[in-house]
Amino acid sequence: MFLPLLGKRPSGQRLEAIKKSPNYRNGKFQNINETPQLTENFGKTLVNYIFKKSPLIKPPFPLPHEIPDLNDLDPNKNLLIWFGHSSYFLQLDGKRFLVDPVFISNASPLPFGGTRFKGTDVVDVDSIPFIDYVLITHDHYDHMDYKTLIKVESKIGKVICGLGVGEHLEYWGYEKGKVIEKDWNETIELSPDFTVITAPARHFSGRSVWSYNTLWMSYILKTPNFSIYIGGDSGYDTHFKEIGDKYGPFDLAVLENGQYNGGWKHIHMFPEEVVQASIDLNASYLLPVHSGKFALANHAWNEPLEEVNKFAESRSQKLLTPMIGEVIDLDNPTVKNRVWWR
Repeated sequence: MFLPLLGKRPSGQRLEAIKKSPNYRNGKFQNINETPQLTENFGKTLVNYIFKKSPLIKPPFPLPHEIPDLNDLDPNKNLLIWFGHSSYFLQLDGKRFLVDPVFISNASPLPFGGTRFKGTDVVDVDSIPFIDYVLITHDHYDHMDYKTLIKVESKIGKVICGLGVGEHLEYWGYEKGKVIEKDWNETIELSPDFTVITAPARHFSGRSVWSYNTLWMSYILKTPNFSIYIGGDSGYDTHFKEIGDKYGPFDLAVLENGQYNGGWKHIHMFPEEVVQASIDLNASYLLPVHSGKFALANHAWNEPLEEVNKFAESRSQKLLTPMIGEVIDLDNPTVKNRVWWR
């Protein structure tokens, strides 16, 4: 339990600040509405997880992809690059953001767990340019990679995260002044006309046997020319409509779509719920993530994209489904092959 990659539990002044949060009760952070991690009997869920995997849980071929040169991007353009699962790069009005970077390790503390699909390793970590802000939605291994964050520390201006997550970062050598640690519903003024607003999600946290002791987040990013919702991991709930009514409309909503299962339906959305959430948010475009790189549930690797595409068409929701590494011009958001997984 003392391996550095496991992180460190909040303590001292940080823990005292956590205890004052209105979202921390009975010794842990709480979701807005009751959210059991499992909605079926544990034994049944475990048996199903072990024995009822799709024969296409992993792609039988290397995934089509592009390898972007992050150092050769036009700094005057507004761009997005998805790196698979929930890691992506945003260049907006002259600032660079990196969300939930997982580039080196697997999606597990175990070396044989959560192995990346072939064709998804498109980032040369040594070549990552200076990043103004890293946004971390929560501290699970498939969103917060110890090895990646150690490697890029010198190239990061600030890290924005939820309460308690800063304990991991400081344990890993990040200076205290480099970490902006917030509760839900707080506003961070990055510069004139640049604002990050922290918002709820319906999920949980933890890097070891201790859970719910760090706060999971979604973010509203307001720039001079864009309004973007960064969803993190979340089950479907009332917060999407509330955020849409208060902060929408959004040019883009980035929402998790993948690793769902009936046994944990309150902490991850099914594709139909993903589309409904984007409608609740009043988002012009939906970018579905949380698939395409790791197999953490039993569904076929391409099912989340196929299903969200079907539901988006039926609800007239505009969808962005780029290949991993493809550069998207956010001023003219189109993709080369909209159904690349086929």
